[in-house]
Amino acid sequence: MHPHRRLFSCLLSFVLPIAVGVCSPLSASFAESGVTDQKIILGQSAAFSGPAAQLGIQMNAGAKAYFDSVNEQGGVFGRQIEIIKADDKYEADLAAANTKRLIEKDDVFALFGYVGTPTSNAALPIFTQAGVPFFAPVTGAQSLREPLNRQVFNIRASYFDETEHLVEKLANVGIKNIAVFYQNDAYGRAGLEGVQRALKKMNLELVEAATVERNSTDVKEAVGKILPKRPAAVIQISAYASCAAYIKEMRKAGYNGQFYNVSFVGSQALADALGKDGEGVVISQVVPFPWSSSTPVVAEYTKLMQKAGVKEPNFSSLEGFIAAKVFVEGLKRAGKDLTRAKLVKALETINMKNYNGGGFDVNFTGSNHSGSKFVEMTMITKDKKFLN
Repeated sequence: MHPHRRLFSCLLSFVLPIAVGVCSPLSASFAESGVTDQKIILGQSAAFSGPAAQLGIQMNAGAKAYFDSVNEQGGVFGRQIEIIKADDKYEADLAAANTKRLIEKDDVFALFGYVGTPTSNAALPIFTQAGVPFFAPVTGAQSLREPLNRQVFNIRASYFDETEHLVEKLANVGIKNIAVFYQNDAYGRAGLEGVQRALKKMNLELVEAATVERNSTDVKEAVGKILPKRPAAVIQISAYASCAAYIKEMRKAGYNGQFYNVSFVGSQALADALGKDGEGVVISQVVPFPWSSSTPVVAEYTKLMQKAGVKEPNFSSLEGFIAAKVFVEGLKRAGKDLTRAKLVKALETINMKNYNGGGFDVNFTGSNHSGSKFVEMTMITKDKKFLN
């Protein structure tokens, strides 16, 4: 061997083990994004201002109450759970920008509790490409359910589940003359499709449909389109501000039929906005009745919300609470050496056979990330309360 080559070979045999020795500890200490020895950082883009603000505010409040309780008890394997909030005002472009920032700049471990179909759809390609778990979005849209996306976990029932339940209830009491007032976006169209599918199963046809723009309360055209058809019931697929405006205008115009809403409307916010016009308005729900203390998860929710200084229960904050509870169960099952991949696998093991949801069953598998089909009906009373 040439002397220079022999020297180079000797140097390599000496330097490489040192280099490997230096690099190995660095590799071993590498942690997953958004996870340190002290913290697990989550990101939430939702409406925290604007006409749909109560949806984001309440969802976050319920989740935070549960996470704070876990943190007070030492966290999960010593890690405190932290949520970074980002206001998207219920607008898709803002949600997309927030999602990029949360993943790329804030380096979050997972995304939690997004509110809305258009906003979640805007985030979908971003978190999918980045491989970031997307847990408990407040939407029942099929786009977050089919085809299966291993990053997405849904706690609530789908809009197809809700609208089928609504249509069946109406048909069972002889109401078959049904119209739809819906938001002119992915959310509204998802709900409309659900109603149409349910009606088709019963050999019924939709009487009429009319739209309202997202974050708008201009409902004059919708009233003018549906009112002349005099439907016995109107199913509403929008948020509380526009639904309240529509109900009030229809009542002013002399309409005496019934109004039905899906859960996304924001039940308490709708009742508050309607005031005396709210009595008799029906809303389907995807979580248990928040005033039913006999339901264990509701009793736990009530106790921790009161501890957090929130005296008035509502469906939206209960949904956030339940979502946080299931998410923490996933973190515990994922183990101390937390990674996104381990969280996904752990969440897929949660089902009613091995997890006590306290009255709210969750069933995930490797091929199904839609955890619940729970739907029940509620009605607003004259004092802005609810009956179930």
